Amino acid sequence: MSEPARYRLVLLVLVALTAALFLASLAIGPMATGLLDSLRALFSEDATAIVLIMQEIRLPRAILGLMIGATLGLSGAVLQGYLRNPLAEPGLLGISASASLGAVIALYSGLAAVVPLSLPAFALAASFVAVLLVRAMAGSAVGTLAIVLGGVALTSFAGAMTSLALNLSPNPFAALEILFWMLGSLADRSMSDVWIAAPFMLVGWAMLAGLGRSLDALTLGADAARSLGVDMRRLQFLAIFGTAASVGAATAVAGAIGFVGLVVPHLMRPLVGSLPSRLLPVSALGGACLLMTADIATRLVAPGRDLKLGVLTALVGAPFFLWLVWQTRREAS
Repeated sequence: MSEPARYRLVLLVLVALTAALFLASLAIGPMATGLLDSLRALFSEDATAIVLIMQEIRLPRAILGLMIGATLGLSGAVLQGYLRNPLAEPGLLGISASASLGAVIALYSGLAAVVPLSLPAFALAASFVAVLLVRAMAGSAVGTLAIVLGGVALTSFAGAMTSLALNLSPNPFAALEILFWMLGSLADRSMSDVWIAAPFMLVGWAMLAGLGRSLDALTLGADAARSLGVDMRRLQFLAIFGTAASVGAATAVAGAIGFVGLVVPHLMRPLVGSLPSRLLPVSALGGACLLMTADIATRLVAPGRDLKLGVLTALVGAPFFLWLVWQTRREAS
């Protein structure tokens, strides 16, 4: 099979798998219902329990799982291509940690209890402040080292401030609320969360999705990319701010969910090759599949214990990360 035909086949399979997992996410939950009954309830105007569950609980959860997974997979593939580092992922720029800090500030101050929308608003604002600081630290340079170092510094600072908030929390219940939010989850999300996150994610996707050809040229080196007409400043701007908009919005409504952006591009490369122009769309679909699968697993593995989504992705992603570091070390030696 030729490479283009193989790529189209992988893309088709991932689209079908994404649709199947989306339907499974709608149908699986504590209240056992058939798939047809669940789909019928989505379009019903009755005030029955199944209609409320489908329209107010399962539908927004499934939509957010699809959107956040696609965001993490796409941004991970972009950053690995732009930074030319197989260990890169969205958290490397400090976006996830800073968004978490913004949400923690809203929770710690009590503002989130009074104005619920302040939590995602603070998280989004913090993610954009983080990106502006990274760009300021990078200065006029278009190299990646300053960006990585700035992101590491911001991640450390945001983590320290979050720990300080936990340490100085006025009561244990506030600390527990902060800790649970930081673990990441799609439970108890509403359509309001979808409407808050969707515009920022769509803007981020638009900025990231068109970078495939520029990243293809960058695989030959920065100088070669410039000679082929790639505007490195524009590439840097779109990669960083596109990641900030989409990942910041994802973290704002779901908390910190790690390792998806790291793992998915590596799972897709053996199937479609290393060219970013092919890797970006399949990574977005693969991220959606992986996150929806993990979210479904949280409902099946421990249905009565509220297993957090971020915990499950970390349990899967951390061993993969260690294996990846080991492989990188072997190839370098």
